[in-house]
Amino acid sequence: MMKTASAVHGDPPLSGDMAAMPTEAWTPSSWQALPAAQQPEYDDAAALANVLGELGRLPPLVTSWEILALKQHLADAQEGRRFLLQAGDCAESFAECASPRISNQLKVILQMSLVLVHGLQIPVVRVGRFAGQYAKPRSADCETRNGTTLPSYRGDNVNGVEFSAAARRPDPRRLLQGHMHSALTLNFIRALTEGGFADLHHPEYWDLAWVEHSPHAAEYRRIVAEIADAVRFMETLAGAPVASFSRAEFYTSHEALLLHAEQALTRQVPRQSGWFNLSTHLPWVGMRTAALGGAHAEYLRGIRNPIAVKVGPEVQPAELLHLVSLLNPDDEPGRLALIHRMGAARIADALPRLLEAVRESGRRVLWVCDPMHGNGETLPSGIKTRRFANIRSEIEQAFDLHAACGTRLGGVHLEVTGENVTECLGGARALAESDLARDYRSTVDPRLNYEQSLELALTVVQRVRQNSASAPTD
Repeated sequence: MMKTASAVHGDPPLSGDMAAMPTEAWTPSSWQALPAAQQPEYDDAAALANVLGELGRLPPLVTSWEILALKQHLADAQEGRRFLLQAGDCAESFAECASPRISNQLKVILQMSLVLVHGLQIPVVRVGRFAGQYAKPRSADCETRNGTTLPSYRGDNVNGVEFSAAARRPDPRRLLQGHMHSALTLNFIRALTEGGFADLHHPEYWDLAWVEHSPHAAEYRRIVAEIADAVRFMETLAGAPVASFSRAEFYTSHEALLLHAEQALTRQVPRQSGWFNLSTHLPWVGMRTAALGGAHAEYLRGIRNPIAVKVGPEVQPAELLHLVSLLNPDDEPGRLALIHRMGAARIADALPRLLEAVRESGRRVLWVCDPMHGNGETLPSGIKTRRFANIRSEIEQAFDLHAACGTRLGGVHLEVTGENVTECLGGARALAESDLARDYRSTVDPRLNYEQSLELALTVVQRVRQNSASAPTD
């Protein structure tokens, strides 16, 4: 039986033996000598080995030059020259790998980025939680219903969501399905963005069916009209169409959770030194897997991709500084993003000491706010949800705390969908508990729908402008 460390309960700190900081040379498999949390328990080691061998022979999903281009964009975001919008599904599913759903996801991210570009007056780096987000950590190894206990659903890359012994059995062949669905998704996204789907001359291509009924429709239309006027002005000056207005860059990201699969897609490439994870542009690790001395940190420290780490309210400054040193020992610009996810009720107490510690160390990181994962709650009915007011509050507090500390918040990390779901409470339409049953689709965590996503983008712009207006001048 293939078994590693079991699931970690709750939201632990980035704990670990600081004396166990690695000193030996890194290899793509060196993580296997360390404790690995949140890994599936496969009952057929030979089947897993065969799948990993096949996965290792398949073409990669992304290229090294795309990865290095993203790293430079994130370096610019660290310096305030760009802003990161990382958004997408909580967990993708194989069944929903369909063109309408993918294009709707692109549409909402494009619309959010348009609002941010217009309001912040800097380019936006678009990174999707897609084309690989098929695995999820869980707070418990097992789930019990009506007296029956089965393994928890860990995402389509591991097992099925149906509550049956056959579906919940971890199946390594799903890793090949995950690679195929990721490739299909990425191929469609590239075809759309290269083919004019993201053309600023035609933002009507991005319209979702219910845009006209949104409370923010008028404001969004005003922004689109102003940008269209600016595009026409620039092209009048240039005397010709500006090609860069006809396409948009999109990058992929997913949680680097299943380390055997990540290793299989870790490659060396011609004319570049080192190793690249070619399954995604930006892999990240969550709070449950970021332990010092753990397998996930060991894996991430050796790849050349830009990487990110989720940081929760229990993390201590010394732990965070050790992790920063481990993952970015050369203080490379654009290499490391710290995604804080504190919760609206805890961010004011927990975040400042971490900001101050990293600032005083002189280390360069990209600070990103995830206002989603610290604000989850389960209603008496058993439905998981998030309150938009708490999400918005954490975003607003984050900008204020960074401004007070003299640090820069360079991005946001969100779970959103282009579908007209009812999963998070509140927002412009004041969704109530009774609304959730109308269109709740997520199999894991609740996501912002189109209207809530657009409202949050407007919130970011408003907060940045308020802080800029109140900042002291020389």
